Amino acid sequence: MDLKSGYPFWSIRNGLMRAYPRLEQDTHSEVVIVGGGVTAALIAHELLRNGHEVVVVEQREIGWGSTSASTALLQYEIDTPLIDLAKRHGMPAAALAYGACAQAIVDLQDLCDSVGGCDFTRQDSLYYASRRRDLKDLRGELDARQTHRLPVEWVDREALWHDYGVRSEGAILSRLAGSVDPYRLCYRLFAECEQYGARIFDRTTIAAIVPHDQHVELRTRDGVVLHAKQVILAAGYGNQQWLSQRVARNRSSYAFVTDPLHDSEIGALKHTMMWETARPYLYMRSTPDGRVVAGGEDDDVDIPARRDARVQSKLKTLLKKIGKTMPDARLRPVFAWGGTFAETADGLPFFGTHAEQGPRVSFAMAYGGNGITYSAIGAGLLRAQLEGKPHPLSDLFGFSRVG
Repeated sequence: MDLKSGYPFWSIRNGLMRAYPRLEQDTHSEVVIVGGGVTAALIAHELLRNGHEVVVVEQREIGWGSTSASTALLQYEIDTPLIDLAKRHGMPAAALAYGACAQAIVDLQDLCDSVGGCDFTRQDSLYYASRRRDLKDLRGELDARQTHRLPVEWVDREALWHDYGVRSEGAILSRLAGSVDPYRLCYRLFAECEQYGARIFDRTTIAAIVPHDQHVELRTRDGVVLHAKQVILAAGYGNQQWLSQRVARNRSSYAFVTDPLHDSEIGALKHTMMWETARPYLYMRSTPDGRVVAGGEDDDVDIPARRDARVQSKLKTLLKKIGKTMPDARLRPVFAWGGTFAETADGLPFFGTHAEQGPRVSFAMAYGGNGITYSAIGAGLLRAQLEGKPHPLSDLFGFSRVG
């Protein structure tokens, strides 16, 4: 399925950064990772730098699926608020998830600094009330986060307008967030993976996965066979084709990017990403060269032709919403696009094995608005499982939570 429409800024800006070969002959590897986006790149990098042999296969060009359509807001804040997540799983588990995501931001910054060239920027995150009636829950969310020592503070109505140009009754300001060029991050990670000995193939579609007691056999659409001790499925929402149990639903989100703006035009967005309490939510961030990336208007459409037809109307709606919340903003979009993604009922990802595929096939389903953050956590989680070691999030981020 086509994952995106319109002109995603990252692929237009960067072009095809590296050509990889098709897989044309049978091969063996300790680990085969199916998928070539940023999730697969983070997992491959984690495994390779810890001594594992890895082959990567991607059905499109590397980074050309959901990664190129991502707006790449890096937040510890999960789409499901801490207080709501606690109602589902208990506060200890909810706080563990939030704490792990907070640490993942720090880890991602270190990783991006190490590989270089992926435009990582530390930012604040402003989570503002869309409506006056959201204030009570937002205050409760603030208290819960402060109780668990997350770096947050309250911003009142006057300060929101004076310091951020936002019309809202109140907001939570988090001092721990970031942004990145997801497409460049993907390619930079895979470039380093090659230095560790990874074999990477694109335009290679897996048609069948056959688990055995001692290995897994994968067959490509062209009849090539791969043998692996372990398989990790990191193909975005395409992973769902390998499960009969429905654990997520597909949605589409829409985004745009502006021309570079002067500091006086970009305002607080230069150092602060913003999002709101409404669902689906509007979100905005900046890029290092002074552009604004904004998105939202999620819907249930996952048919490419229908999604494509909505891009321009969604753009108009996004601009109208931004104008209402930030009336002084003067944004001039130059690229607009839509992308399909998946989300889970509780906003948490799935990492690990599932009974349907057995113990040698693991899933990496970094679904929701925290995909890159989740993937950074999942890389370590999957390595621990592969090495037979415990991980504190194995149960919460596993399939056992949905039965």
